[in-house]
Amino acid sequence: MATTKWVIDPTHSEIQFKVRHLMITTVTGYFSKFNLEVETEGEDFSKTKSIVFTADIDSINTNNEQRDTHLKSADFFDAGTHEQVRFEGRDYEEIEAGFEKLNGELTIRGTSKPITLDVEYHGIVVDPYGQTKAGFSVDGKVNRKEFGLTWDAVTEAGSVVVSDEIRLHCEIQLVKQS
Repeated sequence: MATTKWVIDPTHSEIQFKVRHLMITTVTGYFSKFNLEVETEGEDFSKTKSIVFTADIDSINTNNEQRDTHLKSADFFDAGTHEQVRFEGRDYEEIEAGFEKLNGELTIRGTSKPITLDVEYHGIVVDPYGQTKAGFSVDGKVNRKEFGLTWDAVTEAGSVVVSDEIRLHCEIQLVKQS
C-alpha cells in the first residue's frame, strides 16, 4: 500500500499546556508556531509509519509578556540554546474504537524522555474545497523537572508557585497531501 503524507492545518489546530499556579489556579499557554508531519499506510492511522512534531519556543504565549519572557529564559525552556520542543511518535495502538495510545519520545532542552499520549480519533472528512482532513484530540502529562525545567519558588506561606506536572492538550487537524 502507498504511503500517505499528512501535514497539520495550523489554522484549525491548537497546541496547549496547562500548569497549576500557587496550587489554586491553572495557567494555560500555547505555542503559535508548530509543525506536524505524519506518514501512514494509505489513510489508515493504525498503520502510522512516522509522526514528527515540533513547536518553536519563541512562539510560547501565556497572555502575559513578562511570564512568556521568563519561560523562554534559561530558568525554563532556554530558547537561546534550544529553539524547539520535539516529539517523535513511535507506536500508535488502538485501545478501543476511536481511542488510541501514542507512545513516543519528547525532547525539551536537549533531554529526551519516553511519554504516552491519549488520542481520540474523530475521523476523516473531505472539506468544501476537496481537501481530505483528519481530526484528533491529544492529551498527556509530563513532569517538567524531568526535562530540565527545574526553576522553583515558594511563597512566604510555603505554597509552591509552579507545579511540576504539566498537562498537554492538542486539537489537531491534518491535511492529506497529494
